[in-house]
Amino acid sequence: MSRRTLIYTVADDNRDKGRVYKLNEMYATQGELWAARAFFAMAKNGIDIPDSLQGSGMAGLARFGLELIGKLPFNEAQVLMAEMFAQVEFIPDPKNGMTRALIEDDIEEISTRVKLRMELLKLHADFLKAVMPSTSASGSTAQ
Repeated sequence: MSRRTLIYTVADDNRDKGRVYKLNEMYATQGELWAARAFFAMAKNGIDIPDSLQGSGMAGLARFGLELIGKLPFNEAQVLMAEMFAQVEFIPDPKNGMTRALIEDDIEEISTRVKLRMELLKLHADFLKAVMPSTSASGSTAQ
């Protein structure tokens, strides 16, 4: 089975409207290590993972994931954010579908970057759930 991908087209009425990006799922090892680093950094910095995250599904995981990473010291968050964004490619001409690595001019709006990060977290939600520590009273681990 191959890695999952997502084609994201900017619908917002801004400078990025109509631009198309390909988001790639990390390889399993890379994704596991990324998530572990994120959760260990949160634990080291005393950041509580909200109980409501357990049942919030992919959208909640994406929202809380960005909020939690935002509470990390900048030097730790920057490394995680850069590695996450390495999974985004630009599709300059959607008609031919060819992709290339992002360059600075490919995204002109901060809101586009935030939305791409949320979509990346959703794409990776399965492995994030797998490494998320359980906060349930039964003590079972997340599956």
